[in-house]
Amino acid sequence: MTAYEEKMQKAVDALAKEFAAIRAGRANPHVLDKITVDYYGTPTNIQGVANVSVPEARTLMITPWEPGMVKEITKAIQASDLGVNPNNDGKSVIINFPELTEERRKELAKDIKKKGEESKVVVRNVRRDANEAAKKRNKAGEISEDEFKDEEDEIQKTTDKFVSEIDKMVEVKTKEILTV
Repeated sequence: MTAYEEKMQKAVDALAKEFAAIRAGRANPHVLDKITVDYYGTPTNIQGVANVSVPEARTLMITPWEPGMVKEITKAIQASDLGVNPNNDGKSVIINFPELTEERRKELAKDIKKKGEESKVVVRNVRRDANEAAKKRNKAGEISEDEFKDEEDEIQKTTDKFVSEIDKMVEVKTKEILTV
């Protein structure tokens, strides 16, 4: 059972990581998590080649450890789907995030719900796998019918727990997006 529970937890953790990268009107260094730059021929995330700070509520400052990386970082951000235009002063890259429009907030809220549903599907697929494994063990005579029913109940309780956790995460992030 713990192997299936770990898989469900991984789905929740992946969702939390995705939610951290969704911009809520405030500058958050996690919005850069998916962006990579070419660092001597190796794709490297921005945090691996620079210091990222938040000097103001809607501003990110990226200071590369090597000044030559400023242009690479600027290009990578422009090519990303962040929807912002970075500025650079030759030493660092500055990203100013505009206020989110009402329409953009609603789009983000829909996207958050969609990602939540996708995570619930992953959890339910793990439940299905766990139930199938229990059925096989029951048919093989490894566990009794009562043990099988108990295991099914335990699997369902675990699934409900993770689905509930995902629902709470979606609710919190949606509220954050819509009320900023």
